[in-house]
Amino acid sequence: MLKENIRNSYLTAFETVKAFVENEENIEKTEKIAQELALAYKNGKKSLIAGNGGSNCDAMHFAEEFTGRFRKDRRALPSISISDSSHITCVGNDYGFDFVFAKGVEAFGQEGDFFFGISTSGNSKNIIEAVKSAKERNLKTVALLGKDGGKLKGVCDYEFIIPGETSDRIQEVHMMILHIIIEGVERILFPENY
Repeated sequence: MLKENIRNSYLTAFETVKAFVENEENIEKTEKIAQELALAYKNGKKSLIAGNGGSNCDAMHFAEEFTGRFRKDRRALPSISISDSSHITCVGNDYGFDFVFAKGVEAFGQEGDFFFGISTSGNSKNIIEAVKSAKERNLKTVALLGKDGGKLKGVCDYEFIIPGETSDRIQEVHMMILHIIIEGVERILFPENY
């Protein structure tokens, strides 16, 4: 009986990815983001990223792929996951949890940088506030959302809305998007590695 549940989970994950890939708009957005982020890196800019819970882990994963390595050795690229526990607890205590990421954007974000906000519901108040902060500073904004996109739908320069039923399936596609953006940036900046 468990085998059938497992098989169905794999099939649901596959169908979610398949539906995403079959929408040409998603491919075009991914390419544009990779191109613009590569240009930003070329011009000395950086990327910032934030999310809650599992999406926070995805944010850290994204940043470390740039600051460390993805597939092959190359120079490090500046990327910051707004996830430092002392920052989160300080801002959460002094200003409220809704501002933990916005204050990070305020501290590190500069015009021309990128901000990626991850929210499976699209309604995370702290991501909404971070996007506001990023827009005030003229950062390029990218939202990775789920379900119907929530309150963040239509707010960012680029958005991906994964119409999954559950956060786990949505997060799986979010991580795939982030990995493919990283690969695209590397293919542009470090073609010798491909």
